[in-house]
Amino acid sequence: MSYSQKRKLTNSIIFIVLALGAIAMIAPLIWMLSTSVKEKQDVFALPPVWIPEVFQFGKYKEIWEAGPLLSGIKNSLIVAISVTVVGTFTSSIAAFAFAKLRFPHKNKLFLALLASMMIPYPTVMIPQFIMFSKLGWVDTLLPLIVPGLFGNVVMIFFLRQYLLSVPDAIIEAAKIDGSSYFRLYSSITFPLIKPAIAAQLILWFMGIWNDYLAPIIYLNSPEKQTLQLVIANFNATYAIQTDYPLIMAASIVALLPVLIIFLIFQKQIIESVAISGVKG
Repeated sequence: MSYSQKRKLTNSIIFIVLALGAIAMIAPLIWMLSTSVKEKQDVFALPPVWIPEVFQFGKYKEIWEAGPLLSGIKNSLIVAISVTVVGTFTSSIAAFAFAKLRFPHKNKLFLALLASMMIPYPTVMIPQFIMFSKLGWVDTLLPLIVPGLFGNVVMIFFLRQYLLSVPDAIIEAAKIDGSSYFRLYSSITFPLIKPAIAAQLILWFMGIWNDYLAPIIYLNSPEKQTLQLVIANFNATYAIQTDYPLIMAASIVALLPVLIIFLIFQKQIIESVAISGVKG
């Protein structure tokens, strides 16, 4: 077998493996979308009905009347947008300081920051709840928002490592020209790390949007609940009635904001993987 034939065979095998993996990953999403427009009896049909004969879009209208879905979306957007926007700003500033500035005990502080990642959330869950309870923040969105405003350790670590590849000569030249530290960050550093910030922002947004544990601890009133709690209530209420089309329709609506964010930032996410250092 010639080299070109071996290469074609290898490429064909790789393509088939990747295609099978793609099908395995996208099949649950297609099934969720298909189920949301089915009749109840088609959900459990054998063989499975992937494409219903008649598309039923009534569940997409019914979900708005079945529970506080709109308020759940609003609350989740308030939490996710406020935390990711402000938290990304503070995280990027902290990463810039740890990567490019000189101050006493910098490495020790950074190691202490990384050590905080080793603390499992359940160990701080009760003390944190007691603290927020004394502040009167229980059943409000503040416990979900305020901690994230001070940054994300994972994002700080990722951006710091990304910034280490930026030559110090650029920063030093700007200092000689009289740039302030904030100007160094806003005019030089931030444009260089925008792809990395976009990648981390979407991951953080997805984590906050899909968070279930923290909201169920702090939120009690239906009008204060985030979208994931509303979806969980839908599942508890309508799964008993085998109304899976309604549950899947609500899940599709919950998925849309994350999908939109990914489509907006997909170019920057690809750049963050493909690019390291400074563009020439």
